[in-house]
Amino acid sequence: MRKIGLYMKPYWGETADEYARLMKQYGFDATCTDSHVQTEKEQLALAETIAKHGLFYESIHAPFNQINDIWFDTAEGQQRLGELKTAVDRCALSNVPTMVVHLSGGFNPPAPTDLGRGRFVELVEYADRKNISLAFENLRSLANLAWAMEEFHDAKNVGFCWDCGHEYCFTQELHFMPLFGDRLIFTHIHDNTCELDFDRHLIPFDGTMPFDFIAQQLRESGYQGTLMSESFPKFTPGKYDSYQNCTAEAFIRRTADAMKKLRDMVDG
Repeated sequence: MRKIGLYMKPYWGETADEYARLMKQYGFDATCTDSHVQTEKEQLALAETIAKHGLFYESIHAPFNQINDIWFDTAEGQQRLGELKTAVDRCALSNVPTMVVHLSGGFNPPAPTDLGRGRFVELVEYADRKNISLAFENLRSLANLAWAMEEFHDAKNVGFCWDCGHEYCFTQELHFMPLFGDRLIFTHIHDNTCELDFDRHLIPFDGTMPFDFIAQQLRESGYQGTLMSESFPKFTPGKYDSYQNCTAEAFIRRTADAMKKLRDMVDG
């Protein structure tokens, strides 16, 4: 049976150990995290906790703050590349096979530059040497993602991360799966209310996204990998606190039920 997963985001004061235990209890098989830990020792401890509960630590999300810097000839641009390489190192350290990467940010990202392209080529080659796959994620810009999918068409360690929630709040008239579904290697699944730039990261079926169509696209792509929920209890505190009256256990249980329903819709 296909794996289902949940992004590890303890928001109610739980330890990673408790959150992982609850995820396993309610039927999740896999998880992913941000690249938020500060030291290699902390990264290894997190990986050990996840493994202790029988979860597959499948992905680390690369840092993306100020990611637009990477396209410019500045010290900050070179710093962004270094941060991405460090995240690759954390994946390799923890035997995490996939790193999700943003190519740009905001509604008006910079156009691709030769320097930026070269940095991403360097990153792909670096990740390949570490045996790490890079999953480039859809956000607001088609141009950067289309460039990456074309540039790295023959790179065995490069693929597409489909964030269906982003599609329905950032690029509402543009569907990415018909373009890149054959390159799909990872998923970020969550719901939104289909309001422009209102990225809620809701539990599937709590918003207004068309999950019949989403399931159809996943099924038709031939993707057999994990269905990974990127639903968050609190996305931006004070603004998107959709589950503030929930508990960690209730949130995890509800998300598990939703992801099992989606898996049935995709696989039958």
